[in-house]
Amino acid sequence: MTRTDIAIVGLGKIARDQHLPAIEAGGRFRLAATVSRSGGMDGVQNYESVEALISARPDIGVVSFCTPPQVRYGAARAALEAGRHVMLEKPPGASVAEVRDLAALAELQGLTLFATWHSRMAAGVDGAKAWLSDKAVRAVRIDWKEDVRVWHPGQAWIWQAGGLGVFDPGINALSILTEILPGAVHVSEADLHVPTNCETPIAADLRLAGPGGMAGEVALDWLAEGAPTWTIRVRTHAGELTLEKGGSVLTIDGAGAGEDAAELQGEYPRLYARMAELIDGGTSDVDLRPLELVADAFLLGRRTKAAPYHDPVETGER
Repeated sequence: MTRTDIAIVGLGKIARDQHLPAIEAGGRFRLAATVSRSGGMDGVQNYESVEALISARPDIGVVSFCTPPQVRYGAARAALEAGRHVMLEKPPGASVAEVRDLAALAELQGLTLFATWHSRMAAGVDGAKAWLSDKAVRAVRIDWKEDVRVWHPGQAWIWQAGGLGVFDPGINALSILTEILPGAVHVSEADLHVPTNCETPIAADLRLAGPGGMAGEVALDWLAEGAPTWTIRVRTHAGELTLEKGGSVLTIDGAGAGEDAAELQGEYPRLYARMAELIDGGTSDVDLRPLELVADAFLLGRRTKAAPYHDPVETGER
């Protein structure tokens, strides 16, 4: 199999923990270059900007963006304008409108744009979607609680406008929910708990609504110590479905309904396999429903003050 050269833009935690291993494990793509102002990696050409990459490497036809969402739009647009296929780490952008603009440009250029949602690739998601396809959903409960100090230490951009705060992990739950539900869902109320020294929330409580009187509750907490809780429960007229461990473990009425898998296991390799399929088919995949729910939470949200957040990396605690 001929492998396609790809460049990674942004060499932060998610790129090193997930994207690079997924590419290096084999498959369709070969890492040919990186773009990072803080230095690259041994044996791979690094560039200071996407513009420099585009100019120097016409042979690289695919660019995967792992930068914070606030700084992604201009560089992603430049890549599309230069004829490169583009893959976007979640969230796909800092706003709904800018991602729609990228999607329109990709279509105009005849290129692939893939707005990825890695949690949709978890082991239990397809089975959950299939089981719910003919069910009347009555209620939804999401508990998505983890410790930001473990998963995202030293990442100040998360607490800046456009960085989403607790919705950075919370959007993973919403991406699964919008994938598995047979009908639409929207935010009806939201409470956002914002540290006094931050611009984005560290916790949030949402109320959801959907067809047939469906009601939902979402509890997001980014200061939960111990093992993370990543659970989605869906009650229907025919029983209750539960997805645990970020979508990797599916049970129906308490009984196992599929293979259990460790959190994130196989998610990123499946994203890159999907990217290859999209390129081969000449299509794009840009589902903005999870980002729209977050945007609506910010529009509807009642903001309450929370205690200041102090990053353990910045304070030297870890």
